[in-house]
Amino acid sequence: MRRNHNIADAVCMGAVAGVAATWLMTRVTTWLYAQQSEQTKQRENEARGDRTAYETAAERMAAAAGAELDTDTRRTLGNAIHWSTGIGMAIAYAALRRRTPAVTAARGLLFGTGVFLVMDEFLNTALGLTPGPRAFPWQAHARGLGGHLAYGLATELVLEQLDRGAS
Repeated sequence: MRRNHNIADAVCMGAVAGVAATWLMTRVTTWLYAQQSEQTKQRENEARGDRTAYETAAERMAAAAGAELDTDTRRTLGNAIHWSTGIGMAIAYAALRRRTPAVTAARGLLFGTGVFLVMDEFLNTALGLTPGPRAFPWQAHARGLGGHLAYGLATELVLEQLDRGAS
């Protein structure tokens, strides 16, 4: 019985932390993107075909269902995929951190780094959602890492606060 309660706690707390962390990551990466030169932005946008990996995923899912998406719908669904991925990863982190405390090393910064490496640097390319890492300027990688570090730290800090409130 207690085990199920712990799983439910992890899901709820992870979802709350995921919303907060994804919100923060989005703000950080948006600010960092605005600081880039127009030439760097253009190079990145050309590499990704003027769409995010999540927008490409939305297009592929729609195509698999026999549908086409207009630009606004593609962006909306891509954004929903982005948020659900961020929330889902935080739920997984919340579930792991109690069973394997080592995952909290560096207050979530290792978690954020891991998400960056797995998602941005590997899976997006492996799934064909973006070209390989070399197609992007270094600033895109730095921005992604910075955003994911903020995401990982925020996830851990929110979960720590929720733990305090639950005890």
